[in-house]
Amino acid sequence: MDGIRILIADDHPLIREGLRRILEMDPQIKVVGEVGDGQGAINKTRILDPNVILMDLKMPGTDGVEASRVIRREFPEIRIIILTVADDDDMLEVIRAGASGYLLKDVEPDELLKAIHTVYEGRPAFHPIVTSRLLGEYNRLSMPVRKDDEISMLTEREKEVLGLIAQGESNKNIAHKLFISEKTVKNHITSIFRKLKVDGRTQAAIFAIKKRMVEV
Repeated sequence: MDGIRILIADDHPLIREGLRRILEMDPQIKVVGEVGDGQGAINKTRILDPNVILMDLKMPGTDGVEASRVIRREFPEIRIIILTVADDDDMLEVIRAGASGYLLKDVEPDELLKAIHTVYEGRPAFHPIVTSRLLGEYNRLSMPVRKDDEISMLTEREKEVLGLIAQGESNKNIAHKLFISEKTVKNHITSIFRKLKVDGRTQAAIFAIKKRMVEV
């Protein structure tokens, strides 16, 4: 084996340094680069050809969700492990974007190394919280939905986005308030429209008002 080539993408230098020290414990792993934002991860991937990327979820500019989507579209063979401080409603978007793993940053060093080898071999490596949520999402989608129960189909983040749409906020303002990228906001809105079977922001806002999700 030539070794596992790792790219670290995290906007905190101390976290990048800590990850590098952990990865250097494994002689089969080589850190080929470090970046502090999602666009940097995309650019470095095109140059450094890593096997696995450790991707922070919340970064300035292009976030981990969008960076993962772009990288997996251009390089489907690359494995991406999301490392974040807490479980987040964006985790489902990350999985849809093609991430092979999702771990919390309090993961033990040996578990992180094990996860890297797992995804490199083509198998997923998810925190139990993620596995539980994915099963819950599958069960929810498998159940027939009553006409008056569409709101239960939305994730917590989608409810936040819908509430802000009903308040007349633009995509840019929603992204700023929720600390996510505009691209991620657009993805959430597309999902909201699909789940509620509405044609635009006005119908979505009317739905939110009828469900008393916002004060009028």
